[in-house]
Formats: sequence, C-alpha cells, structure tokens
Amino acid sequence: MVTDMNELWTTLPDAQPTLRVVAMPSDCSYTGDVFGGWIMAQVDIAGSIPALHRARGRVATVAVNSFIFKQPLFMGDVVSFYARIEKVGRTSITVDVEVYAQRDPAMPVCVKVTEAKLTYVAVSEDRQPRVVPPEE
Repeated sequence: MVTDMNELWTTLPDAQPTLRVVAMPSDCSYTGDVFGGWIMAQVDIAGSIPALHRARGRVATVAVNSFIFKQPLFMGDVVSFYARIEKVGRTSITVDVEVYAQRDPAMPVCVKVTEAKLTYVAVSEDRQPRVVPPEE
C-alpha cells in the first residue's frame, strides 16, 4: 500500500500525446469517478491512431492483451494518452498505451492512471485481414 502520495506523482512523458481529453460529467458515476468502460474506449481510440497510420488504412481491434487500472480517474481530469507501436506482424500491429491524468489546476498533480496493450489487424475495404505494408 502506498502511504506517501508523492510516490504516485509523476510527470507527463517527453512526447506529444496521441490523444488528450477532459473527463466530463457524462463520463462519470454519480460520485464523480470516471467509468472504466469510458477509459477503455478512449484507450482503444488512442491505440488505433498509430496502428492505422502504420497500416496505411483501416484497422480493427482484435485483442486487448492487458489492461491495468493503476489509479482512479475523476471528473475534470485532463487525460493524456500516449500510444506507441510495440510490434508489427504480417497483418497485425500491437500498440502500448499509457494514460496520465493532470488534476487540480490550483495545485497541479500528474498521475499515471492506466496502461494497456492492444492488438489491431489491418483490414481491407471488405473487412478482411490484409498484409501490413512495409515501412517507407
């Protein structure tokens, strides 16, 4: 158990986020906690962005390989998603996504809230798997 909150605080990675959103009241329970399903949907969107660029076209989520909720997310948090390609197969692309929350503008705090690994498959217009083109 963490007894010192300073152990949880961090800074944002030194990179551009793939996606950044603010958790709104409609994303939360009546107590102000963000629904896990909302976070999962945003992670899927963030992960798909580098995958579709690498695939140069449509991709479909085929697996959520891991998903870890490290800290809660609250209404009003500015949520930053950092996605990077971990592996490219013949038709698949595996992406790591890290999620950070910046909260309390009066006394700013940044915490890592979630990390996930997802696999996407490149698909053709008829939604059949296709080969990921070579890197340019």
